[in-house]
Amino acid sequence: MTPTRPYLLRAIYEWLLDNQLTPYLLVDASQDNTQVPREFVQENGTIILNMSPTAVQSLELENEYVSFTARFSGQVQQIYVPMVAALGLYAKENGQGMMFQAEQFEENPDTSFDEPEELTTEPENTEKKKRPSFLKVVK
Repeated sequence: MTPTRPYLLRAIYEWLLDNQLTPYLLVDASQDNTQVPREFVQENGTIILNMSPTAVQSLELENEYVSFTARFSGQVQQIYVPMVAALGLYAKENGQGMMFQAEQFEENPDTSFDEPEELTTEPENTEKKKRPSFLKVVK
């Protein structure tokens, strides 16, 4: 299955905007391919980015990454955050939002799967099961 983080991030982002709150993205700047202004990274390796529509341009909330341009000390910079580096999204005003659980992100996820053994064997009892009495066919 695909990771839930990008879907939750988009939903929380919309919810924060709908409630006139400022979305802040907590980022693990030590993750590979993360492009953030290094001079603003905290000692613990994280950075907090303001993602309000007035603070960013060209915002992309994709399944694999978050990307936008923003100004830092008056200079425009391109921000790129792989989804694995997005640790949480919350409101500046009251802290409401969501911290994300660790998920396994793969660059090329294998979409094939093996069926569980119990589904590949024939059932022992091959009798037809009785249909529930509360379901009806509607024409």
